[in-house]
Amino acid sequence: MKWLKNLLARLYAAYALILFICTMLIMLLPMWLVSLLPSPRNIRYFMALGRGWMHVYMPLIFCPVRRKGTEYFRSKEPYIIVCNHNSMMDIPTTTYAIPAGSKSLGKKEMEKTPIFGIMYKVGTVLVNRHDPESRKGSVLEMKKVLHEGIHMLLYPEGTRNKTDQPLKSFYDGAFTLAIETGRPILPAVIFNTRKILPPGKIFYALPHAIDIHFLPPIHPEGLDLADTELLKERVFKTMWEHIEQHW
Repeated sequence: MKWLKNLLARLYAAYALILFICTMLIMLLPMWLVSLLPSPRNIRYFMALGRGWMHVYMPLIFCPVRRKGTEYFRSKEPYIIVCNHNSMMDIPTTTYAIPAGSKSLGKKEMEKTPIFGIMYKVGTVLVNRHDPESRKGSVLEMKKVLHEGIHMLLYPEGTRNKTDQPLKSFYDGAFTLAIETGRPILPAVIFNTRKILPPGKIFYALPHAIDIHFLPPIHPEGLDLADTELLKERVFKTMWEHIEQHW
């Protein structure tokens, strides 16, 4: 019955995509209007609308999001949230789950995407990874975001993990940012998004419940840039062990 499963997966993918486009068109005007507000109010209201959108959309596509560890977020304290990255479904999951305003780091070329690009550039620190000046500018922008009391969401694996391991190796960026700003890292682990969008399959999706666990913050006090590797290894080990316990 493999053919039937493939057919149903493609019908479901079409349903999820059509519903995403329809709900996005509804949200476009209010999200654009709040984006005109001064910073940081614009991103706080923008992400509040995004959370509301995902609280409607995710159940409608039969992918309920279950959260643990939201008590680790303290009011008015910005965190550098580092999260594993298995699927494009990680983005709506984190939008649903993070209980306050946040920005992520994303490719600058995505802002050219029709309609969606309008939303993308409001909720994202844009970077051209091939341009050293753009990379430097993105670091300054992320520091400004944190200074304004907004969380920064980073995927330290860089790209989606398509291996059979719980995590890919981490890049240094999130950890140097934590040391330079003194802001704590809050690890987050997402489960089951790869089951919704399996790697290597095109226009193929299956509904599944999603779990996201926020872990206790890790503070960089007493560390300098020479300790970047130490901090990175500590966060990696914390997330790896948590995934192995719950996989």
